Amino acid sequence: MVPGGTNVIASTVHAWLDARAETDAETRALVTEITVRTVAEASLNGCSATVTEESWAPRVAFDKALRERFALALGDVPRLSSGAGHDAGVLAGRVPSAMLFVRNPTGISHAPEEFAEPSDCVAGVEALEQLLRDLL
Repeated sequence: MVPGGTNVIASTVHAWLDARAETDAETRALVTEITVRTVAEASLNGCSATVTEESWAPRVAFDKALRERFALALGDVPRLSSGAGHDAGVLAGRVPSAMLFVRNPTGISHAPEEFAEPSDCVAGVEALEQLLRDLL
């Protein structure tokens, strides 16, 4: 924000958004909707807004058979479609890959405030061990 004070009305704000959805088309539609609404809301408040795409990466599709095998091994656990790249996303184009998520009660990700309870971390390690043993 410019001028950058906590109690000052900003003249300029720069923000970054990481948008994800189930498919690339849904992500594009979501970004379009956000852009249209942002520009409209800014205009209603006597401001202007410019949205610029800085980067685009297609959704990473993890191995369906491996995901199903994990689901069977872990029982009734949620199946998330994050579209996240991470390390497994880089591998997904070359080897069967999947991701195992550990519960994060804050929802904060990729920031110092990201947090998981030790018991959830232990549960994640135990689940990973079970999955690896199932693959043997």
